[in-house]
Amino acid sequence: MFKKSSLLLLALIYVQFLFGQNTIQGKIMDTVDSKIVENATVILLDAKDSTIIKFSRSKKDGSFNLSELPTGEYIILVTHQSFADYVSPVSLDAAMKNLGVVPITPMSKLLEEVVVSGVSAIRVKGDTTIYTADSFVVGANANVEELLTKLPGIQVDANGNIKAMGQDVRKVLVDGEEFFGDDPGMAVKNLRADAVKEVQVFDKKSEQAEFTGIDDGQTAKTINLKLKEDKRKGYFGKVELAGGLQDDISNRFNNNLMLSSFKGKRKISGFLLNGNVGKAGLNWEDRERYGMNDESGFQTDGDGVVIYYGGGDDELMLNTMNGFTTNINAGLQYTNKWNNKHDFNFSPKYNSQDYISNSSSFSQSFIGDSILTNNSNTFTNADRYNLRQSLIYKWQLDSNKTLTLRTNATYSHSESEENTNSISTGGNDVLKNKSNRYKQYENDKFSHNSSLSYQQKFKKLRRTLTVNMKLNSYKMDLRNKLQADNFSYFDGIEVSNVSQDQYTSGDNVNSIFSGNFVYTEPISKTFSLLVGYQIAVNSSRNDQSTYRYSNITGKYDELLDSLTNDFKQVLTEHRPSLKISYNSKKLNYNFGGSVALVDFDLRNYSLNNNIRRNYENFFPEASLNYKYKSNSSLRFNYNGSTIQPTVNQLQPLNNNSNYFLQTIGNPDLKPTFRHSLSVNHQSYNFLKEKWTYQSINFSVSDNAITYNRRVDLDSNKTIMRPENIDGNFSINAYMGMGSKLKKLKINYDINPNINYYENNQFINDEKVKAKQLSAGLNVGVRKDKAKKYETYIGSNVGYNRRTLSSDNNKIYFFSNTLTARAKVYYKKVWSLTSQYNYTWRQKTEQFNESINIHLWEARLEKSFFKEEFTAFVSINDILNQNIDVQRQFSNNSLSEVRNDRLMQYWLVGFIWNFKNKN
Repeated sequence: MFKKSSLLLLALIYVQFLFGQNTIQGKIMDTVDSKIVENATVILLDAKDSTIIKFSRSKKDGSFNLSELPTGEYIILVTHQSFADYVSPVSLDAAMKNLGVVPITPMSKLLEEVVVSGVSAIRVKGDTTIYTADSFVVGANANVEELLTKLPGIQVDANGNIKAMGQDVRKVLVDGEEFFGDDPGMAVKNLRADAVKEVQVFDKKSEQAEFTGIDDGQTAKTINLKLKEDKRKGYFGKVELAGGLQDDISNRFNNNLMLSSFKGKRKISGFLLNGNVGKAGLNWEDRERYGMNDESGFQTDGDGVVIYYGGGDDELMLNTMNGFTTNINAGLQYTNKWNNKHDFNFSPKYNSQDYISNSSSFSQSFIGDSILTNNSNTFTNADRYNLRQSLIYKWQLDSNKTLTLRTNATYSHSESEENTNSISTGGNDVLKNKSNRYKQYENDKFSHNSSLSYQQKFKKLRRTLTVNMKLNSYKMDLRNKLQADNFSYFDGIEVSNVSQDQYTSGDNVNSIFSGNFVYTEPISKTFSLLVGYQIAVNSSRNDQSTYRYSNITGKYDELLDSLTNDFKQVLTEHRPSLKISYNSKKLNYNFGGSVALVDFDLRNYSLNNNIRRNYENFFPEASLNYKYKSNSSLRFNYNGSTIQPTVNQLQPLNNNSNYFLQTIGNPDLKPTFRHSLSVNHQSYNFLKEKWTYQSINFSVSDNAITYNRRVDLDSNKTIMRPENIDGNFSINAYMGMGSKLKKLKINYDINPNINYYENNQFINDEKVKAKQLSAGLNVGVRKDKAKKYETYIGSNVGYNRRTLSSDNNKIYFFSNTLTARAKVYYKKVWSLTSQYNYTWRQKTEQFNESINIHLWEARLEKSFFKEEFTAFVSINDILNQNIDVQRQFSNNSLSEVRNDRLMQYWLVGFIWNFKNKN
């Protein structure tokens, strides 16, 4: 008897231990009348075999509670005699899972709205659009980028840039966390599509707004890739080796290695990319994220802290889409969670590039009755690398208090050289100037950004406290050389020859410390108050010296005072803020703003002068979000901002790297005030499989800062000086809509857009207004059948028109980009993929030839051993026409730039996609 009782007791203890105190709760609501639903049956099913684990009924207030549950994967089923069934998967991995409002639809409305269920291809939950990955056909071993091209409302262009609902995607997360420092290219190009359970698209709010629940209007279009449960255990990865022997160019190769390992909360990932076919998968530098901006000026970080960068390094800006690049990219990421209290994310990365390019440019400027033409050819060679690390540590002190440490550090080294030959002519091809320039650049940069944040929620709902401290530092050492011969002409006869042979060295150090305090207080059930205060101190020192080469000493030792600058700047900002927020189920809005009281002190030791200013920056803002249906919403945003002149505009670092184009400062510049307004709408009809979105954006600037271009018509030498001007504004609108023709099983989407702006400037002290209109229509049609074929055809037609008040010369043209791609399967293991792109741009009076470029590529592959291995052969640019041609019309000028690109090449490759056998 004692033995049986002991066994029973142990069994009860084991069951108690197994079930613990895990709870699922929520509230049942009528989606049509927004009323609570009582006596609805809530059933929890095991996801593996659909056995009933527990059930309950909703109370008078619509709430339900299922307690004492083990962690695991479930299906929740809600039934009621007057409503359609609700089915959704639930993952329980914490003590309490709050499902929030669970919407169910009346039977009478079933034909008008489809029920949101766990097996729908697309569904909406709150402000998030969720795509079920397995509902969309992709090829064997496809990456996430290929999956995204199949999702309605998402576009991926040839360069890998992603748009969702017409907006650029700024972040791509994996299971809600940064993936290799939140580099979008790493996640979408290297993660397998079959590892993804859901693709979630939403406007990610700022960290402060997510914590307080008070919308600050700062959002970034974000994609979160939710992995399947079996992909969170064990490992998976990819090895790709590809190469091709070439006759007329160096041999081509592209090798990739990607590995991810998961065990519980621990994730380890690594990658190595090496190739010379322009498919690096990563950008060289995200200038905003890592604070590596080379231009002097004021900027604002995510919390509104004014940041100053002292610049003048004049580093070459390279577009690696052009030219010829050999790259190495490598990185590691380690993330882990302990005891649901400690989160750790660490990601070091390395990137190097060897780059060469050839380009030619043609430009014309219209000044009164005069036309000035410039032709140039440039050869560029660059070698550079960088090392980055990012670390996030979050400590959950208790259920209401969190401490977060973030730190990023980047070191980069760059060496490059540029040879440019240019010639400028006027009417009847009369020679104006010639220039032969050789530039050599070398610099080292180091940036470090750290923040420590404390967040606390109090017992009273929506009462919160946030304290944040930041320390940002930036150091740059530069060493530049310039050798040039500059010839000026009058009526085609040489009148001067200015030779330059100089060396510039400089150091720039910048540090910023800021502290931020934010307190939120509920003032009613729906209204909340936000009060904040911020202080920031920015200290910067720039020391730049330029020396002329001496024939006597054979060294660069003759100091050029006009090109030497040594200054120190200290900027102190106090910024109080106030905001009122209203939150209800369907309507959220807020309004308020902040004022920045800034003390600006710039001491120029080279010129022995001082610029001292005290000014106020105003930042009013308001936003409104109205969710009139469960799958439809309307959002309105307004913000105003004061933009102070940059140091380069007030007193630039002298730079004569282009003798015929130089800039001087204007200490009398006034600040710009910019009004920005946007309206966004999106809606989905899941029953009819239709989606649509619309957006209108408007911006107008008072005292906009433009440049007065003073042009010597004899030599075409231009001196630019910043000036204030009114009347600049822009407006753009875009929309998208799509659906599925069910009988034909064809998906289509239509995306029109229109942009218009008026921009004022000064040319030889005369005000000139430029008006530019551009409109486009993108149409795409897709039809897929699993393991049979995949097809897509799309066309993007555009129209552009530009007029200038200083002349009667109107410029207008049409353009079109046609894309067609297809993939066909044979016996499920063989596949042939082909893509064709045609780019056409209408000729104009200024360009008497239209642009016609045909790009065609193909790939034949075979997979074997259950698609674990793939062999392929591919050929790029079959017609050998890949060249970059860019034509632009801006204000009073037009230009055409042609860049060499990698043309026809072929590769033979082997891919091993491996994963654990669980």
